[in-house]
Amino acid sequence: MPLSVSEREQFLSEPHIAALSVSAGENRGPLTVPIWYQYAPGGDLWVLTGAGSEKARLIEAAGRFTMMVERVDPTVRYVSVEGAVTRTVPGTDDMLREVTERYLAPEKVDAYLDFARAELGEQVAIHLRPEHWRSADMGPA
Repeated sequence: MPLSVSEREQFLSEPHIAALSVSAGENRGPLTVPIWYQYAPGGDLWVLTGAGSEKARLIEAAGRFTMMVERVDPTVRYVSVEGAVTRTVPGTDDMLREVTERYLAPEKVDAYLDFARAELGEQVAIHLRPEHWRSADMGPA
């Protein structure tokens, strides 16, 4: 059964690991990778990624991408959203902290931030405006 607008937006706002898919070009399947993201109901969704990464280059070329999140407990539920990139901006320490705090326990945040700053290089934040949604909850009626 499809989710209501408020149910799908609430579900997407929860800290699930997403599968990001973007066209990898002619004669190729899409690039699909796991990623952390940030979303608030009614707004744009954004991800941080390496400024020169394959993912960033492919998203720039395509101008759009798809994200899908799911869970299996207590029911099988998923939300998929696809849309156009609205902007790409340099990633900031505040953005890195925000998305890290969304996914990690408080005692792990500072160590991850130290790792990310030392090892991940320059980041960009890519914002997507949700245009097309798919959702379902396969729980008991």
